Amino acid sequence: MDTTEKLTNNKQVIAYISERFPLCFTLVGEASPLKIGIFKDLAECLSDDPKVSKTQLRAALRQYTSSWRYLYGCKEGVLRVDLEGKECGALTQEHIEHAKIMLSEGKARLAERRKEQAEKNQDTQQEKKPKKSRVDTGNKPSVKTKNTKMKTQSPEIQPEPKVALKAEDVIVGKRVNVNMGNGNLPATIIEINKEEVRVRLENGLSMLVRTDHLCP
Repeated sequence: MDTTEKLTNNKQVIAYISERFPLCFTLVGEASPLKIGIFKDLAECLSDDPKVSKTQLRAALRQYTSSWRYLYGCKEGVLRVDLEGKECGALTQEHIEHAKIMLSEGKARLAERRKEQAEKNQDTQQEKKPKKSRVDTGNKPSVKTKNTKMKTQSPEIQPEPKVALKAEDVIVGKRVNVNMGNGNLPATIIEINKEEVRVRLENGLSMLVRTDHLCP
C-alpha cells in the first residue's frame, strides 16, 4: 500500500525542492537566479518522485520566480545557477529590467492595497463613533448653584497613528518594528514573499507577518 504523502500546495513544493536542491533553491534571503530551462532538469530529476507532479513543479516555480526575494536577486553581476548550485551564465539586461519592472509593479499594488485598507479602516472608525444627542431643555428655568466651580473638561488624547513601512523599504536585512497591537517588537526582515515577510526578533525567534504590520 502506497503511504507516500503527496504535496498539496506551492509552499510545500518549494520547501521540498529547497530541501532536495539546497544549492539552487532557498527559503530565506535573496534567491539566486535560476538556470534557463531549470524546469526540464527539475522534472527529470523528480520524474519518479510520487510526492510531486510536473504540474505542481511548474506552478511552484512560477510562484518562486515571481516572489520579491527572487526579483531582488536578479541584478547586475549575479550569475544563474543550476540544480547543483553551479554557475551557468549571466543575466541579460533584458531579464534584469524585467525583474525591476515586476518588483516595482508589485510594490505599487501593495501600496494601493494598503491605502484602500487604511481608508476602509478610517470609514469603519467614523461609523463606530457615537453620535452626540441633543438635549431638549424646553422652557425649564435654569438653576443657579452657589459656590460651584465649573470643571474644565480635558480634551481626549488620541493615540498616535501607526505609520506603516513604505513598500520600497521592505527589503531583506532591514531593521523594522512589528506592530503587535499593544506595542512594537524590533526585528530584522529575513525573507520576503509579496504581502508576507519573515522576520527575526531580537530573541532569535522568527515569525511570518503581513507587510502592513511593519513600521519603521
